[in-house]
This record gives sequence, structure tokens and C-alpha cells, in this order.
Amino acid sequence: MYEYITGKLTAITPSYVVIEVNGLGYLIYLANPYRYTGKLEQVVTIYLQQIVREDAQLLYGFEDLAEKQLFLRLVSVSGIGPKSALAILANDDQQGLIGAVEAGDITYLTKFPGVGKKTANQIVLDLKGKLAELLDDSQLFMKMTGNDLEEAMEALAALGYSAKEIAKVQKVLEKEELSGTDEYLRQALKLMMKK
Repeated sequence: MYEYITGKLTAITPSYVVIEVNGLGYLIYLANPYRYTGKLEQVVTIYLQQIVREDAQLLYGFEDLAEKQLFLRLVSVSGIGPKSALAILANDDQQGLIGAVEAGDITYLTKFPGVGKKTANQIVLDLKGKLAELLDDSQLFMKMTGNDLEEAMEALAALGYSAKEIAKVQKVLEKEELSGTDEYLRQALKLMMKK
């Protein structure tokens, strides 16, 4: 089992990054790969969780241990897989998520891609009372070539949002002047949560 990886960041895509260690590139899925845009070709440390399936061994990465703990709790819920958990974590309001679970706010939880009422109820049932200790950790959650807005929209697609949802958000963001893919993605996720 892996705890973390430290190596040179060699690639950033909408759904994963590649970290090179001793000539070997590790593909690591992240909630928001564009968090690392300014660190391309630099040495970074990412906390890891390995998930083994019949057909694959996948690495999921996190900025810190608190984010990893939230991911592990989310994937423990029936109906939430790693991809759905990453889509939930991509929203920058981790304390809002924890507060929604503690308050049983099903409406908030169903705004995430792939989370319907049944799954939202299951999240509340399984996690209520188990996330409170994470509320105190405010640390739960660079420049690439290309169009930052387009990259942010690709990241939304990788998180599971539909083309229709993405198009609505893109129209709003085209009117804003933000700096970098990370800012566009953060703003897009905030807009998705308001729908």
C-alpha cells in the first residue's frame, strides 16, 4: 500500500497527473489536477490511495491527509465509487459538504454528478456523525499552455458533468476574466452547486 509519492510533475490532464520517480511515470487521478498547474516540471508530494479492481490497479491522489480521509469515507458508502468521490471532492467547499451530511441536506448532495436522492440518503445514513472531526481541518483542500477555460470545461467532463450542464456554466464563465485553469474550475464548480 502507498501513503504518498514525491516526484517531478510531468503532465496535467483534466482527470489525472503524471509524477515521474526514478524514470517511471505514475498516473494519479485527482479531484482537481489543475491545482498543480504552477508546479509543472517541479517536485511535488501527493498523498495516495491505491484501489485494486479485477481489471485495473488505480492510484488516486490528494493534496493532504484530510482530503484522503474524506475520500475514503465517501467510497465506503454504497453507490459511491472513486470517480464519484473525486467529483464530490472537486468542489472546493469541503466544510459545506461535511455540514450538508451532518444536517442531512439531500438537496445539496444531489447537485454532484452521479448522486441521486437514493445515494444522497445513503451518504447521510452512512456518514452522519462520522465527519465532524474533519470540520476542524481547514486545510482540506499551474500555468499550462492552452485555453484555461477549455481545460476547466474538460475537467468538468472528466468529473462526470453532462455537456448541457457544462455549456450553461461555460457561457457564464466566458464573461469573467479569471487567471488560470484552477480559478475557472473552482468558479465552475461553485456555479454547478448553485443550480
